[in-house]
Amino acid sequence: MAVLEILKFPDSRLRRKCTPVEKVTDDLVRLADDMLETMYAAHGLGLSAIQVNHFVRLLTADTRALQSNESERYESTEMGQYEKEIIQPVVLFNPEIISKSGEIIFKEGCLSFPSYYADVKRSAVIEVQGMDKSGKVVTIKTDGVLAVCIQHEIDHLDGKLFIDHLSPVKADLLRAQIKKYGYPDSGRQEEML
Repeated sequence: MAVLEILKFPDSRLRRKCTPVEKVTDDLVRLADDMLETMYAAHGLGLSAIQVNHFVRLLTADTRALQSNESERYESTEMGQYEKEIIQPVVLFNPEIISKSGEIIFKEGCLSFPSYYADVKRSAVIEVQGMDKSGKVVTIKTDGVLAVCIQHEIDHLDGKLFIDHLSPVKADLLRAQIKKYGYPDSGRQEEML
């Protein structure tokens, strides 16, 4: 496995729409494994293929670090009722949300916006369908942070970023802060919004 470079905003490649996977190949499984390695190395909860310069519909997610205090970036968070039942990490090719309900506001970050966070409104419970690493079609019903994470990563696959969910004033403020200050050193964690 390898740790891949993560694209950072405002890289225009983050706005591309990803293409569906026709078949899960050995190369795509290797990419998924590299994405997991990259996600863990960056202390992230999720990662989409587009963030590592691959334009296929693939996401990885693992929210277990929130319960184990392995992640310095996030406060300890209780798992959702459905989230507890999901075997993690989650790897999904061609993920598609087939149902959603409720609302949750969560302070989201993004590996493409290191050290910047903002409150984003998402659906509280989702059902998502996609293919696993074996190419089998699976359906996952989840809530909690895993639901937020999967929605965030699917947005990436559609060329959307979490700042697109912010008010224009907050989005402009975040862009201005990035332009003025750039991205802090990896050892420095700050909350900007």
